[in-house]
Amino acid sequence: MTRRQFVEAASMMGAVGLVELSGCARPHDQAVLPAPPVASLREVGASRGILAGCAIQIARLRDTPAYAQLVREQAGIVVEENAFKFTQRLRPSPTEFFFGDTDYLVQFAEANGMKVRGHNFVWHRSLPAWFDGYMTPANAEAVLVEHIERVGGRYAGRIHSWDVMNEAIRVEDGLPGGMRDTPWRKLLGDGYIDSAFRTARRVDPKALLVYNDYGIEGEGDKPAAKREAVMALLRGMQQRGVPVDALGVQSHLDAGRGDVYGPGLMAMLAEVRAMGLKVLLTEMDVNDKWLASPIPARDAGVAEVYGNYLKTTLADPGVIALLTWGITDRYTWLNGEASRSDKLPERDLPFDVQLQPKPAFFAELEALRGAPRRG
Repeated sequence: MTRRQFVEAASMMGAVGLVELSGCARPHDQAVLPAPPVASLREVGASRGILAGCAIQIARLRDTPAYAQLVREQAGIVVEENAFKFTQRLRPSPTEFFFGDTDYLVQFAEANGMKVRGHNFVWHRSLPAWFDGYMTPANAEAVLVEHIERVGGRYAGRIHSWDVMNEAIRVEDGLPGGMRDTPWRKLLGDGYIDSAFRTARRVDPKALLVYNDYGIEGEGDKPAAKREAVMALLRGMQQRGVPVDALGVQSHLDAGRGDVYGPGLMAMLAEVRAMGLKVLLTEMDVNDKWLASPIPARDAGVAEVYGNYLKTTLADPGVIALLTWGITDRYTWLNGEASRSDKLPERDLPFDVQLQPKPAFFAELEALRGAPRRG
């Protein structure tokens, strides 16, 4: 069967039928090459002026050729899940940096004509073991500025977009402006965000500088309150002349809960566009833990969310990129966090554990094909 015949057959069969084509169980470590569809997410996205890609794991690129092949075929933009974060691996001590993983990522991407996202300079989680004992209000800003200078400067001109600040809003913390009570804020106050963005612009003036957050997609009071806090943060940054170029909407979604994505989300996207900012869908996946265990129903439910959400969001011309948080269920983070109560592996991404396309892949492909062409 040719690539085109495979896709056409799968499309005709529909979501549930495709599960029967690709759902036979085999050991995860068996060398199974992906059956490549005729069109890749990368190609179809590019035809609409949208960067389509995924989060990847460096170790898998190195040790799993079939995984690396799938990423090459499907991704026009990549982001490493952890390599750029202010973690023990990147920052083994206050004076040391380890660039082996990030160098590998950038070289892999450039060799395959991909763009790279840097995720992230500042976050409240996964900080190195030395952070608490070393950091003080007196040295924290110098450490943060040096971190961005060393990491951002090393790859200046080679990164499409930096998530400069990740998840700074948590309305439940009760702080002014809905700010999250982070370790960085405790040390430096709210000004650490402006400082990080100004430093990032100085060291890498060509990259898009992104504020990235989750829980701002749905309807209801809680997402609406967080959306307003995020927008207030962006408005304030613009008023202060802080260089911010884009909003990252993480898009960690759920199937089976009846969540609705529409008016509130689209109003936010329209406001972001009116402010002259871009939007990136940065971390999309669809948790199936609320769905019953049969695979066909789970895959159909996940694909429905992909299709509905992406047809909605990609209708806004300010959305320039779509990345899923991973590409294959084999390595999804949801199996270790926010996983199913029955302990069945999650099926939240476009390709299954055998690197075969699932209904979610075709839903994403269809949404990209139907998106208005960007200028």
